[in-house]
Amino acid sequence: MLGGVAGKLLFLDLETTGLAGGAGTYAFLVGCGWFDSDSACFRLRQFFLADFAAERALLESVAELADGTACVVTYNGKTFDLPLIETRFVLQRMPTPFADLPHVDMLHPARRMWREDDVECRLTSLERTLCGHEREGDVPGFEIPSRYFRYVRSGDARPLEAVLEHNRLDIVSLAMLTARAAQLLDDGPASAMTSREALGMGRMYERAGFISDALAAFARATHADPTGVCADAFRAQAILLRRLRRYEEAASSWRELLAMRDCPESYAREATEALAIHHEHRARDLEAARRFALQALRFQATVERQDAVRYRLARIDRKLGVRSDAASAPLF
Repeated sequence: MLGGVAGKLLFLDLETTGLAGGAGTYAFLVGCGWFDSDSACFRLRQFFLADFAAERALLESVAELADGTACVVTYNGKTFDLPLIETRFVLQRMPTPFADLPHVDMLHPARRMWREDDVECRLTSLERTLCGHEREGDVPGFEIPSRYFRYVRSGDARPLEAVLEHNRLDIVSLAMLTARAAQLLDDGPASAMTSREALGMGRMYERAGFISDALAAFARATHADPTGVCADAFRAQAILLRRLRRYEEAASSWRELLAMRDCPESYAREATEALAIHHEHRARDLEAARRFALQALRFQATVERQDAVRYRLARIDRKLGVRSDAASAPLF
């Protein structure tokens, strides 16, 4: 949780000469933002590579700014921004200032809390839906490398004005997004505005070890209108309760999931298997265990899975002292 980080958060965003990465890709614009505790302002600095020969000077400036940073925050930086800039430091035979820093890639929390099924989780989309800000005249990302190379060839920096503004807005949006997520998590599950938000908060609470908050968030998400979110919430709740050895509560969540009219088949398979195990080994209700094992047969897509369930049925029947028909049990 970002609220527990002591020290400066550094929001980092790069504009590069390509998307492939590797030794041939330069970061020609390094945007850095941070909250200044002394002035209570958000500050932003952009380092521009005016000439490829000046890369070492640019990296030295970035390292100086990053000194004293407690955590670096990016958007999709785990797979792109940080590996790329660290490669540039290595190629210049310089120590990277980001090597031992905690890193929060806000793409992943954003996907958990705000991604819609049919909408890509782009920073500009979240900026519009969460902050109500619509960019006008924003330069498309695919144009950015060509604008820089045009500048290198001609010396005309005017096409880069829109690139600088694009980078500036990305950093400001990243800071707002991070602040919103941190505020939600600090305020607790009741602050979730949507069921998807509650589900995402629950998953983050769980990863951070805040178990009671995670369960409260999952419970809030189970009252969702979107069926998919509701099913995800019941499943997450059941798995967490089972991990906590709260087996009866976990079984209740599995039953709620199974009772859903549009329960996804993969979830139904998982729920029937979990309930068969619960009733056989914990509740000691063999009749119920047999019913759920028979239900599980219809959801098994492979021969190996069907054989595993038939083996369970045969074992339950031996315990019940009855002749097993598991080998020929119908798949319905």
